[in-house]
Amino acid sequence: MALRTERYGTRADTAVFAACLVLALVALALPDGLRQPIAGALRRTVLFPALTLERQSMESAQYRQRLTVLRAERDSLALAAASLPELRAENTRLRQLVGLGARLGGAFVTAEVLHQAGATDGLTLVLSAGAAEGVEQLAPVVAARGLVGMVRAVDAHTSVALAWTHPDFRASAMVDGGDVYGIVAARRESAAGEVMELRGVAYREQLAPGTRVVTSGLGGVFPRGIPLGTVQGILSESAGWERTYLLRPAVHPADASHVMILSPTGVSDRSSAFSDSSTTHSLPRSP
Repeated sequence: MALRTERYGTRADTAVFAACLVLALVALALPDGLRQPIAGALRRTVLFPALTLERQSMESAQYRQRLTVLRAERDSLALAAASLPELRAENTRLRQLVGLGARLGGAFVTAEVLHQAGATDGLTLVLSAGAAEGVEQLAPVVAARGLVGMVRAVDAHTSVALAWTHPDFRASAMVDGGDVYGIVAARRESAAGEVMELRGVAYREQLAPGTRVVTSGLGGVFPRGIPLGTVQGILSESAGWERTYLLRPAVHPADASHVMILSPTGVSDRSSAFSDSSTTHSLPRSP
């Protein structure tokens, strides 16, 4: 029974195919004046569902393509909107650095900070300037707001700077004006790498919060007058001997994308160049 049904279906398909073939040949043989009305009638009746599905399929493909374009434009706009504040901040830092360069009047090399992923991130910085550009060892590295660190090693076209966050970093410091002196280093305890300590201040000296601290020029490494930070408060006291103060850094190495490398044999006093610089770090942490 199944075999007869299959044979009947095969014969029916063959008959339909033959009929369609004959109709096609007849349609080709008809004159244009008669062929066009017949074709139009077929499109409006027999072929109408197929043509409707084809049109809907094409419209769906166009809608999908437009949706893809709209999603790409939306993602681009979202990315641009997210990066706009950072671009504005970077533009502000570059303008400040250009202003600092004009006040310094020369004896410096500009460099880009080449951030690297490693265990020493935040402690050392790779700079895009080296001996060929005139960089020397122990040269101070500054940003528009203040001191970033000093050059420790120099290659032909790159150099490695020791940031102030490094445990080995020390800088002779003084209160802006030259009345109180001490040593500045990074705090190594709860707020390690985020705040500074001003050590060795005479016990009789009391510094109010907000007092500006700069390099003193003693020791011959850092010129006088480069901002280090501002006083936040007393960290510890040694009765009758000395006080240690907590400082908010003028600039954090993570915020520096472009820096200036000063000549170690240049001007010994940079107070006038940094007189208009802000020394407030934008992201402080309490210890």
